[in-house]
Amino acid sequence: MEFGFNLNRTANASAWRLLPNRWDFVAFPMIICIIALAAVGFHETLAPISTLQTQAISLDPANLPEYALRTTLRMLLAMVASLVFTLIYGTLAAKSRRASLVLVPILDILQSVPVLGYISFTVTFFLAMFPGRVIGAECAAIFAIFTSQAWNMTFSFYQSLRTVPRDLDEVSRGFHLTNWQRFWKLEVPFSMPGLIWNMMMSMSGGWFFVVASEAITVGNRTIVLPGIGAYLATAIGERNLGAIGWVILAMIVVILAYDQLMFRPLVAWADKFRMEFTSSGNEPSSWLLDLIRRTRLIHRLLVPAGWILARLARVPIKLPSLQGAFETVGLPLRAKVPSTRVGDIAWGTALLLITVFVVWKVASFVATGVTWGEVGHVFVLGIITLLRVVVLIAIASVIWVPVGVLIGLRPALAEKVQPLAQFLAAFPANLLFPVFVVVIVRWNLNPDIWLSPLIVLGTQWYILFNVIAGASAYPNDYREAATNFQIRGWQWWKKAMLPGIFPYYITGAITASGGAWNASIVAEAVSWGKTEVVAHGLGAYIAQNTAAGDYPKIILGIAVMSLFVTLFNRLLWRPLYAYAEARLRLD
Repeated sequence: MEFGFNLNRTANASAWRLLPNRWDFVAFPMIICIIALAAVGFHETLAPISTLQTQAISLDPANLPEYALRTTLRMLLAMVASLVFTLIYGTLAAKSRRASLVLVPILDILQSVPVLGYISFTVTFFLAMFPGRVIGAECAAIFAIFTSQAWNMTFSFYQSLRTVPRDLDEVSRGFHLTNWQRFWKLEVPFSMPGLIWNMMMSMSGGWFFVVASEAITVGNRTIVLPGIGAYLATAIGERNLGAIGWVILAMIVVILAYDQLMFRPLVAWADKFRMEFTSSGNEPSSWLLDLIRRTRLIHRLLVPAGWILARLARVPIKLPSLQGAFETVGLPLRAKVPSTRVGDIAWGTALLLITVFVVWKVASFVATGVTWGEVGHVFVLGIITLLRVVVLIAIASVIWVPVGVLIGLRPALAEKVQPLAQFLAAFPANLLFPVFVVVIVRWNLNPDIWLSPLIVLGTQWYILFNVIAGASAYPNDYREAATNFQIRGWQWWKKAMLPGIFPYYITGAITASGGAWNASIVAEAVSWGKTEVVAHGLGAYIAQNTAAGDYPKIILGIAVMSLFVTLFNRLLWRPLYAYAEARLRLD
């Protein structure tokens, strides 16, 4: 009888664990609402493209929830695409010396190309892929947002792969993990804290380009997609300050929503991947993550999915080696294949021929409408913008590195500052154009000086977010050791903290400088109504010739900008990257 009683009690307990508790009744409505909103948004993308012309953007605030939903879905889809791109591209660039010679400079160039440049070449392709449907224009907008999100995430992942601690890599090889297992069990978890903070920055930075991505011009036709960006563009065009206020309020609500529902749980979850031997007393927390852990039925439903993903990460898949086409180097204690001189010469020759061909084609097209004097003038404008970018990045570094360390070492403070930082990073600079134009004209100020802050207004946050990520990932046992040895003041910064966050800072500085070059196109030529203020620089040159439709000069300006960005990264940031890899690893 006692045995039967235990059986019944065990069966009842198992059945009881499958019943929802009070936390399930809180979480289920949230999940159902998110799924329903996503389904409605996806259904609207399948409508005929003619509906966009019949449904003009309305400045009625009642339409903002729908516009906010569609903009958020575009940004989330772009984020997923950026994450996939990051994992593939960053891995190839980090693990192959020969591939990195091509992929890293291409990444430098891609982040310097204006978003409008991508739209002009890709929108026709996506509209032809989905003829007569809204989804074609939606894909073009998502791709434009993708180009504003992917590059800094890829740089962050690349930096993490190049700085994996040697002892951890040696342990993974001692356990005879395959490349696939090492990637998911060591390299991705190690990069997760920095990657998540860069995902936040990418999500916020995407707001800067939402206006351009939701108002697409194809020939003589303009396609306006319903969204916050289109609403903002309409409000600015009509000088409706009340509508601009509603846009700011809607942005605050959306940013708080995805901070609480996505990034805060990710930050709390990724804290377990910190490389340390002692636990921190202040761990990041998330009410949503705690809610899911307290649920009974939802938790039980998520366990199988987690088990499947864990098993997939442990499958001993032997991926094809990169050693056939590329030479694998750069990662700690990696077995290197002897490089043949013939292979290096062939690879270098192929790259040289491709580069010469591309330069010849660009030069041939530009020569049809540009003189050598114009080329010299553009190079002078590039030097002016270069000086402007260097000064602004230096000022932003002096301000945000200490602030980022202060926030990153205090998870409780980071939770409070995180939504504010995301909102400031997402705040569109064009909302400040009226203020700058009025002040400069009213007081007869020098545009070369007073328009400069607009260049770094949206990109300085790359430095802050990456420094926060570096300080958050800084091992707690290292901090305790510094305390025990009574290392304080400048010595603490020089010997402990700055070396620990240096790789993260370099990642932020690279993406901030690249973003500043991109932002110069809209920041060096500012208008409000019929009043226009222009500063001297390469960005203003590209903006003015884009408005005039002078394609040879547009290509010349973009080519010179890409050249400056690539050389600047090659001569400054890459050597600092190499120094961080060789001397400042947390081993």
